[in-house]
Amino acid sequence: MTLRPRIGILGGSFNPVHLGHIQLADYLVQTTQLTAVWLMLSPRNPLKQYPADMPSDEQRMDMLRIAAEATPRLEATDIELSMPRPSYTIDSLRRLRSLHPDVDFSLVIGSDNWLVFDQWRDYRSIIDEFSPVIYPRPGYPVDTDSLPEGVTLVSAPMLDISSTQLREAIAAGLDMNLFLPAGVMDYILTNNLYRL
Repeated sequence: MTLRPRIGILGGSFNPVHLGHIQLADYLVQTTQLTAVWLMLSPRNPLKQYPADMPSDEQRMDMLRIAAEATPRLEATDIELSMPRPSYTIDSLRRLRSLHPDVDFSLVIGSDNWLVFDQWRDYRSIIDEFSPVIYPRPGYPVDTDSLPEGVTLVSAPMLDISSTQLREAIAAGLDMNLFLPAGVMDYILTNNLYRL
């Protein structure tokens, strides 16, 4: 009997996608039961405020594809761009499951998001249906004794790279190439993103 693939879904605004995202996703594939991680672009998170100069969904999706194509265990998905807005994770996960019935999906979230997870729409259904995998974020410890059944806290490097800091550095004219996946800085420069 062939085991069903289990794919982790790591969502975010990816504004911009950076090496912290890529390194974390690849690490999880290599060290957990996940067979791949799909990076899911969120057009608008109902819990977040966004900067006025935020690149378009299409531009952020382009950067995500550039970032993922160099790593065979990762893939970029634009599923949320075709769904009603604001987008809710439970709807996106169920849509992915309907499109890929031969795959089990797990939501991948940081410990910072886990601490406010009860604010997410239908969060109990996400736990029951999509076995969340929590990775550590600096300053957001998780009590493993309090985790519901089906939720896993993994040990992963805490890479404290901030998209906000990268945007500010790029706007100031600094070269952030070493913090971004190959090709992403070129895309940012070519498209004059982040008020360069």
